Amino acid sequence: MIMKSPKPIMAILMATSLTVTIAGCDDDDDDDDNSESSIESPIESPIESSIESPIHSYKFKKTFEVEGRQGIATDGDFYYVSGSTALYKYDKAGTLLLTNDTPFAHFDKPANHLGDIDVYKGEIYTGGETFVDGRGTNIQIAIYDAQTLDYKRSMDWNPDSGQVEVSGLAVDRDRKTVWMTDWVNGSYIYQYDLESGEYIGKLHLQPVPQYQQGIFYWEDYLYITADDGDAEDNEHDHCYRVKIEPSSVTADQVALEKTFTEVKRTGEIEGLAVDPKTGEFLVHFNRGKRVVLGMPQGFYPGYDREIHEIYVYEMSKN
Repeated sequence: MIMKSPKPIMAILMATSLTVTIAGCDDDDDDDDNSESSIESPIESPIESSIESPIHSYKFKKTFEVEGRQGIATDGDFYYVSGSTALYKYDKAGTLLLTNDTPFAHFDKPANHLGDIDVYKGEIYTGGETFVDGRGTNIQIAIYDAQTLDYKRSMDWNPDSGQVEVSGLAVDRDRKTVWMTDWVNGSYIYQYDLESGEYIGKLHLQPVPQYQQGIFYWEDYLYITADDGDAEDNEHDHCYRVKIEPSSVTADQVALEKTFTEVKRTGEIEGLAVDPKTGEFLVHFNRGKRVVLGMPQGFYPGYDREIHEIYVYEMSKN
């Protein structure tokens, strides 16, 4: 998606102890004790912020340009990139190897948009949909062969879930499920069984990252990129995390993991991934195109095209 909006402001509130001194009022003129009565009332405010410290440190390493503008995935041997209407396969040196520019050709239901992607056991998982007038229909988990980029099958979404768009998806390798984000209404992320495609349920995110773009599962956490910085004001986008709890949990706290200050020019964040062989953190960014209220408005000074790049970070636990 391409809409921009000012990023939310998040405050950290610290617990305080307040001492209140009340002046004594005495109506008895014969009482010699007219001193103030001091009443200490410690009022504790144990208000804890959900924005905790990041659990990883990120050292910027490099960028490389790609064709697609939506998502990034890797199996450790190749990079897979999604455009809105295409899939691309690159070697680890950044050389384009394969392209599928007709990814919807064999869909049973029509679609016009792909979001962020994942790769698992030789298959590329994508979120396909028909996106018109700010809403998605025909949402499906579309699966492609990672070797050839050929379409294999789809799993339908459950319209009763409340999901109205799919901006990205991630495979939870431990629980054998698929999680999907919703760019239109990010209050929830949605979980499906990896094998059967059956809808499992949804997780309420608190607070809600604005304009979610990508999602990735790594070591019991889901990492979500959000296009919550306004490029018109040179604001940066962010990555958030939420810990995966037992299926009985219906809501969980979201924490800020990273602010992307390293970008060459603020623009639009997209998908993300972690390289299973190198441990590198990969994030997809677009820059150059000026977008106002979701509509392209030419280019920023110094640009005559939109540039799609993968930012590569060294990631280590804090």
